Amino acid sequence: MTETRRLPDWLSRPLSDPEKTRGVRRALKSHGLNTVCDEARCPNRCECFAAGTATFMILGDTCTRDCRFCAVQNGAPERVDDGEPERVAAAAAELGLDYIVVTSVTRDDLRDGGASHFAKTVRAIRKGTPGARVELLVPDFRGEDEALRAVLESSPEVLGHNIETVGRLYGEIRQGADYDRSLRLLERAAALGTGAVVKSAMMLGLGEERGEVERTLRDLRAAGARIVCIGQYLRPTPEHVPVARFLPPSEFAKIREFALGLGFDHVSAGPFVRSSYNAKAAHDAALAARQGTA
Repeated sequence: MTETRRLPDWLSRPLSDPEKTRGVRRALKSHGLNTVCDEARCPNRCECFAAGTATFMILGDTCTRDCRFCAVQNGAPERVDDGEPERVAAAAAELGLDYIVVTSVTRDDLRDGGASHFAKTVRAIRKGTPGARVELLVPDFRGEDEALRAVLESSPEVLGHNIETVGRLYGEIRQGADYDRSLRLLERAAALGTGAVVKSAMMLGLGEERGEVERTLRDLRAAGARIVCIGQYLRPTPEHVPVARFLPPSEFAKIREFALGLGFDHVSAGPFVRSSYNAKAAHDAALAARQGTA
């Protein structure tokens, strides 16, 4: 369920053919896997499933935090499934994916925040699908450097961590998270020099001001982020924080130009942009931009 008031015309989507999504859904079900596409009610999930791809969500389907914008359920999570990395790898191979995106719920109950499970998943994918690129979208690991280092040592091509919104709104919608801690994670990921492209994303329409958006983009670039994704927040249920404003595509275009002027290698901005949406194309574009300036 999304915002109950009438959505602007630019947020209308054509109905998808469920028949085209069955291959992905069948593979996910047979391997007992979760996706952030379904759990977070992403508006692009039918399009992505129809194209034969999905974003795997590891470490269960229950988050230990309760962000007011996110549809993923929160509470006490189940024990870590040690067989999950191999099943993710098997599903990726079955679907013929050459670009694999993996994210997780936040697991503050685990000593390393789930970092070792991320690393195991990357290694399982490398074994099952040699040559595939892997993008990880990780939680903040409560700021633990060793957890981040363990993830990066598995050599993902992209290390993503979403800033989500401007610092002023963290207390209202991201309880348990910390703006500066997220920036430090991105900065450390860039400084460790493993070769992973650092990526982040944010939502607009939560009550932020334009100057705050620009300040956040400057902060992300200063922290070493090379790819940034900027999309429209859509309220998943009436229990979540309401949309303050729907930004027109023209405004997203202006923000994209501003971000490109800061030196990002690639900027995706638009109403339906999400951090893992068209992730392969974003990484390709960032690599091409980097080679063009080398």
